[in-house]
Amino acid sequence: MSELDPRTPVLVGIGIIEQRQDDPGLALEPIALMIDAVHRAGADAGITAQLSTIERVLVPQGLWSYGDPGRMIADAIDAAAARTVYARLGVMQQTLIDDACLGIAEGEFELALVVGGEARYRGLKAETANHATPDIVMEPEAELYHDVEIAALGHMPVGYYAVMESAFRAANGWSIEQHRDRLAELYSRFSEIAAANPHAWKRQALPAEAIRNASPENKMLAFPYTKLHNTSWNVDQASALLFCSVEKAQALGIPRSQWVFPLASAESNYMLSLAQKRELHRLPGARIAGQQALRLADLTVAEIDFVELYSCFPIAVEMYAAELGLPDSIDWTVTGGMPFAGGPLNNFVLQSTARMVEMLRQAPGSNALISSVSGFMTKQSFAVWSSAEPARGFQFEDVTEAVRAEWAPCDVVESFTGDGRILGYTVLYLGGKPQRAVAVLETAEGAHTVVLSEDQATMEAMQRDEYCGRIVTVAANRFTLDSGGRS
Repeated sequence: MSELDPRTPVLVGIGIIEQRQDDPGLALEPIALMIDAVHRAGADAGITAQLSTIERVLVPQGLWSYGDPGRMIADAIDAAAARTVYARLGVMQQTLIDDACLGIAEGEFELALVVGGEARYRGLKAETANHATPDIVMEPEAELYHDVEIAALGHMPVGYYAVMESAFRAANGWSIEQHRDRLAELYSRFSEIAAANPHAWKRQALPAEAIRNASPENKMLAFPYTKLHNTSWNVDQASALLFCSVEKAQALGIPRSQWVFPLASAESNYMLSLAQKRELHRLPGARIAGQQALRLADLTVAEIDFVELYSCFPIAVEMYAAELGLPDSIDWTVTGGMPFAGGPLNNFVLQSTARMVEMLRQAPGSNALISSVSGFMTKQSFAVWSSAEPARGFQFEDVTEAVRAEWAPCDVVESFTGDGRILGYTVLYLGGKPQRAVAVLETAEGAHTVVLSEDQATMEAMQRDEYCGRIVTVAANRFTLDSGGRS
């Protein structure tokens, strides 16, 4: 360690919590789960008595209503001097990890916690009141939605991702049935991995057909996505990551076997809504961020031993893998993915990082890659981790401007009449029944718009045959299929 900069950040403790208590009166609320996770992280590092010296507590926003959860955590561990950071929805979870690592590397502080958690399963009726203001609040720079998207797709993410999924399918030349089979096989493998993950919410390996096909227990949500393609956010889970400098780890006597190094991270915060994207099946931000993270870590894809791709929906996994050229000879998850391992709203990257630390510790000298998503594939990041001694300290780069230079937005038309070419589409379901078909169109002038149809025959046709690339007629943002759709 003598050659390492003493300010090099290192992850020395993890805490992972799962709670299954059907009686909400006995179950812990989210802040209590997070505090327990912090105590576990302290115990994991062997420094429980030193938790009071924590200088920074960073927490991503959840579905709870705490004003300053970081302060509640700091108070619980008597860390009176700690400053608190609160990241609102739209700020990537990896950004909090980067902030902790950069603060340590720059000598701003020596000990930091990144903590998150949810207790949706508990069915909370009340939470501990906290209306304090955090020391630092991270805000996204723009809105995640465009008005024309909200009018057709609403606010639930599943439809947005399903539209991108159809574009990815068409670009790869797969038939609808071939594509559904591929997704089912991929997620069946994920369920097998979750079954072997001691922290997974659902530990049952499922056959592909149980995931692929709609059933009373597995309803279709947005074609081709069933419930089992969808993140599971009704979970009680929390995690804590404890960071310090190499110098501090040595001073505290934390065993080297506990150390895992954040080698590098790159992120794009360039925000385009779904309708503004020129190509719905591509994600330049993932390619640029992924390649840069690997370059900063002096590694290639072939040198990565473990991968965790953000898995809120299959397209997030597929598109990240495609942009970075990840082979399918290596599993794209160590947790089992968000449908099976559990996907607490704004905390999964912390959960997956904690699980990855376990994997890296079990394989000394190994390397790992973790991706992060914010919004509807709106922001992208990659982090590279290793249990091997790094050649240099933590490296970080914001690639936002490089992505902006490559990916200019297209114009979006909010009210459209005429002909347009379908770029991507889905059929939204409600209560297990098709409710509306929604499509992103390109007009003859090259602008985009989002249109819908509530015609039953149209919805049936679009789930049977490929309609990406076809021309449809639009009046008042409602589209009709003209003789099956003109190519």
